[in-house]
Amino acid sequence: MNDTDTRTSTDTGTGAHPAAAPVPYRLVGSNGSPYSLKLRAILRYRRLPFVWELRTERNRAEFAGLRPPLIPILRYPEDGSFHVDTTPIAEDLERRHPGQRSILPDDPAHAFLCHLIEDLADEWLTKAMFHYRWAYDADIRYAGLWIADDFFPDRTGEAREAAARDFASRQIERMPLVGSTPENAPVIEESYHRVLAALEPHVGAYRFLFGTRPALADFGLFGQLRTLATDPTPLAIMRAEAQRTESWVRQLDDASGVEGEWIAARDPLPEAVRALLRLCGEVYLPFLAANAEAAAKGKDEFEVKLMGQPFRQAVFRYQVKCLAELRRRLGELGDEARGRVRGTLEGTGGWEVLAG
Repeated sequence: MNDTDTRTSTDTGTGAHPAAAPVPYRLVGSNGSPYSLKLRAILRYRRLPFVWELRTERNRAEFAGLRPPLIPILRYPEDGSFHVDTTPIAEDLERRHPGQRSILPDDPAHAFLCHLIEDLADEWLTKAMFHYRWAYDADIRYAGLWIADDFFPDRTGEAREAAARDFASRQIERMPLVGSTPENAPVIEESYHRVLAALEPHVGAYRFLFGTRPALADFGLFGQLRTLATDPTPLAIMRAEAQRTESWVRQLDDASGVEGEWIAARDPLPEAVRALLRLCGEVYLPFLAANAEAAAKGKDEFEVKLMGQPFRQAVFRYQVKCLAELRRRLGELGDEARGRVRGTLEGTGGWEVLAG
């Protein structure tokens, strides 16, 4: 389905006029934003009518007062309200369109694990996306120019070059804030290799983490991997180590034609899921716990050992909320589902963090 195709009915043969097409959502984002691509893929898969619009200097004034100043921005059709932060948006779309190609597994234990892997993608794999983009010269130049082309479509020549340099400079200055430093590079890069190794034997056009239909976790990974599969250095790594995963990423960009089923509650989880959950337990959840502990003590930065190596970065308040939200979700599970989550996560280190 084309993004702008909002038709929902045709002439019935009774002489009646076709039903009016629904007013579409308006999605404003960037091709360089993993979260924009994540939400666009979700809307496509769920067959929700929307129009896609680049966030550019032409429409900057329209969103000047929006807080927090994030992309993507989703405009709701009924009241024109703007919404940011893709995870709450995805959940709200579940409430707004119940039963329409849901991206949350029916089984509550699987749904929790799905949220956990999506959180890993949004808050940890994004470090790899940011790191590769702004740590290597070839990526800095490539990404700076193509992001500038999106945001400054009217600039050419030296003005285009200057916009790319200015944007890259601002992003590089932010690298220590998100933990992308030379000291942390080994942990970040090894995480990327481990995600690729987890996915490569499993994924395909009709094979996803929780069945033969994509879940929120798949889309979270997709957003980060789609940008990693564009910048030169991580793309070369992906093609060398996980070419099938690269194909899967291209395919998931528009899965509106995919039909499938969730795996049953008692079926064994795919090894890809288990490998990603081990990464959560060994790296992501200890990172969240150390961040939350430092925030509670009023510290500005923290250090934690991950993969046997020290990892240091500034305290990030949003990720304190991420850990609290995961614990809230766990606390809302019934005894049976919670027991299955515990059985899956024990031994990874993740259960101890989540159970507090």
